[in-house]
Amino acid sequence: ELPPPYTAIASPDASGVPVINCRVCQSLINLDGKLHQHVVKCTVCNEATPIKNPPSGKKYVRCQCNCLLICKDTSRKIGCPRPNCRRIITLGPVMLIPEEQPAQPALPVQPDGTRVVCGHCGNTFLWMELRFNTLAKCPHCKKISSVGSALPRRRCCAYITIGMICIFIGVGLTVGTQDFARRFHATYVSWAIAYLLGLICLIRACYWGAIKVSYPEHSFA
Repeated sequence: ELPPPYTAIASPDASGVPVINCRVCQSLINLDGKLHQHVVKCTVCNEATPIKNPPSGKKYVRCQCNCLLICKDTSRKIGCPRPNCRRIITLGPVMLIPEEQPAQPALPVQPDGTRVVCGHCGNTFLWMELRFNTLAKCPHCKKISSVGSALPRRRCCAYITIGMICIFIGVGLTVGTQDFARRFHATYVSWAIAYLLGLICLIRACYWGAIKVSYPEHSFA
C-alpha cells in the first residue's frame, strides 16, 4: 500500500527565518540552526520531514503510519519499528516514493561569508566574519578552532616572550634580593608572582601552539 500523499511547500517566514511545511500535518517547521541535518521533526505531529538528500546508498520511505524510514537503496522489504504498527513494507520499482525526496526549504538570501573546513571534524561550515585570524566554533562538533594560522602563531610567540621575561625577572629578584628577603619575608611574594606569571604565560603559549586550525575553502563575497 502506498503511503498517503504529501505536499511539501516551503514557505518563507515573515522574519526571514528559513521554514518548511511538515509533510504530514503541513505545519510550519523552523529550520533555524537545523540546516545541517538531513531530517527535521515537527513539533505539532512529532513526525520527521526530510530537508536534504539521504546519505549515500540510502533512501527515504514513509510508512502508512507516517513514520519516516531511512533504508538502503537496494532494500526490497523493511519493517516499521513503531510498536503500534510493525507493518512490513515491500519495496519495488512501483513502491518507490518520489514524494519523499527532500523538499527545498525557502532560504533567505545567502549572506556574505566564507566556507571554512573545521580542523577538528573536517566538516564545512559558513563563517560570517569578514576577517581571518579569529576563533570559530564549529556547529557540527561544537569545538573551537582558529580560522587561519596567523593568530595562534602570533599569540604563541607573544606568550613565550612575556613568559620568559617574567621568569628572568624572577631569577633576577631571587639572586639580587636574597639578603633582603631574609629580613623581609614579604619579598618572597614578589618572587612567587614573577614565577607564576611566567608559568601562566608559558601554559598559554602551549595552548595557542596546540590549537587546531581551520582553513577557508572559498568566499561568497
